[in-house]
Amino acid sequence: MASTRRELYVQFNQLGDALVIAAVFWASHALRDRLAVLWPSSFPGIAPFSDYKWLYLIILPSYPFLLDINGYYARPFRGTGKETWWILLKSGAQCALIVIAAMYFLQLTGLSRGVIILFASLSVVVLGLKDALLRLYFHADHRRKSGERAVLLVGPADRNAEFEKLLTDHPEWGLTVEARLDPSVTPLTQLPSLLHERAIGCVIFNVSRTYFDEVEKAVLACEIEGVEAWLTADFMRTSIARPSIADFHGKPILMFRSTPAISWQLIVKRLMDIVGAGLGLLILGPLVMVPVAIGIRLTSPGPILFRQKRSGLHGREFTMYKFRSMVDNAEMLRVELETFNEMTGPVFKMKRDPRVTPFGRFLRKTSIDELPQLWNVLKGEMSLVGPRPPIPTEVAKYDTWHRRRLSMKPGLTCLWQISGRNGIGFDQWMKLDLEYIDHWSLWLDLKILARTIPVVLSGLGAH
Repeated sequence: MASTRRELYVQFNQLGDALVIAAVFWASHALRDRLAVLWPSSFPGIAPFSDYKWLYLIILPSYPFLLDINGYYARPFRGTGKETWWILLKSGAQCALIVIAAMYFLQLTGLSRGVIILFASLSVVVLGLKDALLRLYFHADHRRKSGERAVLLVGPADRNAEFEKLLTDHPEWGLTVEARLDPSVTPLTQLPSLLHERAIGCVIFNVSRTYFDEVEKAVLACEIEGVEAWLTADFMRTSIARPSIADFHGKPILMFRSTPAISWQLIVKRLMDIVGAGLGLLILGPLVMVPVAIGIRLTSPGPILFRQKRSGLHGREFTMYKFRSMVDNAEMLRVELETFNEMTGPVFKMKRDPRVTPFGRFLRKTSIDELPQLWNVLKGEMSLVGPRPPIPTEVAKYDTWHRRRLSMKPGLTCLWQISGRNGIGFDQWMKLDLEYIDHWSLWLDLKILARTIPVVLSGLGAH
């Protein structure tokens, strides 16, 4: 199938890129070392490559990963060169920043940053040339039609033309259109004759639901002939959900999913949650959380932790933990303050909430009151990044379109958190959560985490 061939192409490309990256890093060190020999006054000597080789542990996982999340392997094969070079420049710069940051935190002061900058620059050029050569090869192979499968398109003329353009834009799939059949002009009973006349390797049915009875017989004809039959699954139109095919114990299932599918990226996201929450509890526990707990105990009567039922993934309830920042009977007092609510929608927010204690105001301003939720993250009830978990009574008042924000695990921080928090309206908050879900990637999570730090330090939108 085209998807299988594309996966093999991407895997081959990723392996080739990893080898190129490794070679370019070695060559960059060798070139910089040579410059030190030729022009010692301008280029001071550097450490031997044996001191640099440990950076492979950072470069080889991160560079291909950055290429992937920046869309390098998802580009149309006939995409613009400008798009390719921009992705390479961005990925090279990001990798260089990651390596230089690692050198700083690991105190690798004996290593030259110039080698890393030279490596990033050369890698962009070499990867770009490799990509150009690969494109030339596939274009030449496509013109020769060697190793390609002939395709018969079955469908209306406009749909066939659209599909043919798609195949033309992706020569790496190895599919070329040999014939077309419009069922409104030529009956599908003529399909076996076409299969006998032409060397057809695959039949793609791109028809509407009205032809399904005839298509079933045509697929059986392909089965008898030993020819692959593909049926496009766009007969059910959705605006957001993405369709995918799966095998469920021998039964083909057409799935419509509006959230990210389970993938290695979601596995990495969970690993990030475990590592981040674990390190946060180990480091911030004795340095911040213990002193805060003592401060709460000394400044107001009541428990140290505030426990509240929240709605998690798909509305599943869990107990969320926070440092108590209000008086002990805050929930009962809320009824008296409903008329002072400053937020639209089913949530309650007050800028000068009288229930908040003086010490609690400091905790909220610095977001320290949220730190116990690291335990929720470690338990798997929350994530470091995701829509904030709502109260079940608020969820009961949601409009239908609001509920899709429950389709991803709630998080400590999110787009709303870094976009003004309580300074934006409820509907805009919901739209930010849906924007996060629709465009989720590991890179987006990392950007949100990075932007959360200055927002927390400045106290933007917190009260």
